[in-house]
Parts: sequence; C-alpha cells; structure tokens
Amino acid sequence: MIEQEKETIRFMTMEDIDTVMEVERDAFSTPWDPTIFLNELTSNQFAQYLVYEVEGEIIGYCGLWVVMDEAQVTNIAIHSKNRGQGHGERLLQYVISFLRQMGVSKLSLEVRVSNTVAQNLYRKMGFIEGGIRKNYYADNLEDALVMWVNLDDK
Repeated sequence: MIEQEKETIRFMTMEDIDTVMEVERDAFSTPWDPTIFLNELTSNQFAQYLVYEVEGEIIGYCGLWVVMDEAQVTNIAIHSKNRGQGHGERLLQYVISFLRQMGVSKLSLEVRVSNTVAQNLYRKMGFIEGGIRKNYYADNLEDALVMWVNLDDK
C-alpha cells in the first residue's frame, strides 16, 4: 500500500465494486459487468486488483493476472475528471514496484491502437511493442497493440 498526500493505493475489496464501476463506465466504451469484478476478487486465484484513492475517493484502479513470474494488466483506468495529473503514471509505477516485489519479471498489456495517450505512458514506463491482436475490441473490432516490459531490466 502507498500513501502520500491524500493519495492511497490499496487492494480492491468487494465493497469497492460500485465505485470502480463508475470509473469503468467512464473509461471504457464496453465496460465490464460488475459480476466480472466480483468473480475476479472471489474466484480467480491469479487476480490482483488495486484501487487508487485521492482524498478517500476512488479515482482509478488496475487489475492484474499474475502467473508465476509473468503478469498481465487486465484493465487500468483513471476517471476522466482526474486525468492529466500524473495519477495514471503513479498507479503504474506502484504496480510495477508491487510486481517486482512478487518476483514478476515480465508485464504485458493490450491497448487500443487509437489510444496514443496510454501508449505514450506505457512507453515512458519502458514498455515496448510486441505485436497486434487483430479485431480485439468487440465494440468496434479495433486492433489491440500488445505491449510488454521486462521488469528485470529496470
């Protein structure tokens, strides 16, 4: 857990799902159903979900699947009213530090090819392009750019 001036990153609880859904609906054109988060928290042994709070309000979250020494970001989002303030970068920095402590050596994610803002953040954090998943997003069949970072290199 990280706590700075009015900022906290902590593990998500079931009580957080409703508020996380507000971020989810704001950030994604095809948001997950709340039952997916419930299943991730209660049934998926590989899932790790973190929430990012500012002054006690959840403004973002990150979901991860951790298997052995590899992890994948399932989703990461900051509410639109809180973007452009460095929150996404701080959340991702925390996630990377957290995963290193768990012994994870490689982190991957998919991002819409049109989401250059997120891609630029990932590149800043050391991610490189690994390929394209054609027609990955169900809402508009947009391709996903696969990106990864070797956590042993930093």
